Amino acid sequence: MAADHTHVQEFFGARAADWDRKFPDDGPAYAAAVAELGLAAGDAVLDAGCGTGRALAPLRDAVGARGVVIGVDVTSEMLAEAVRAGRDRHAVLLRADVARLPLRPGSLDVVFGAGLISHLPEPAANLRELARVTRLGGRLALFHPIGRAALAARQGRTITDDDLRAEPRLRPLLASAGWRLLSYADEDARYLAVAVREG
Repeated sequence: MAADHTHVQEFFGARAADWDRKFPDDGPAYAAAVAELGLAAGDAVLDAGCGTGRALAPLRDAVGARGVVIGVDVTSEMLAEAVRAGRDRHAVLLRADVARLPLRPGSLDVVFGAGLISHLPEPAANLRELARVTRLGGRLALFHPIGRAALAARQGRTITDDDLRAEPRLRPLLASAGWRLLSYADEDARYLAVAVREG
């Protein structure tokens, strides 16, 4: 794993065992976000930065038995918790870096990333790597179970426009990496930005 992920691995590794207990009510928000993506039976989908795998069951339900669901995370403790929770039955789990995914170009229909973008060490390059493995016309969903303002309040900080998840910052960042922002929702109860892969 790359050295620039050390702080991410330390942060999430230390919290992995209690992660699901700390956020027990997020399941319906994950399911609702997945339902908005228009996944079809047989699609191939990546949960990038899957953590304990809370999106894996709804992703599997959406693509069915013929579909492909892959969960990738850099933190082995998070992946271990996903296995402990039985979520590995919904997906192939890989310990991998989103900067260098072990996937063929254009092999995915959808990339789902919950809480991902604020933890990317090189957001533009990392989003380009996600574009590389997604087919033209495929989609990227950046999700969080609560919006930016609610998350900032939870963390005791002030929301700013410097946040990569703010639409004025996110739209050009995505465009520079091969994505076009299709929809953007930043509400107390959810954050969901959906982009399409362009040439």
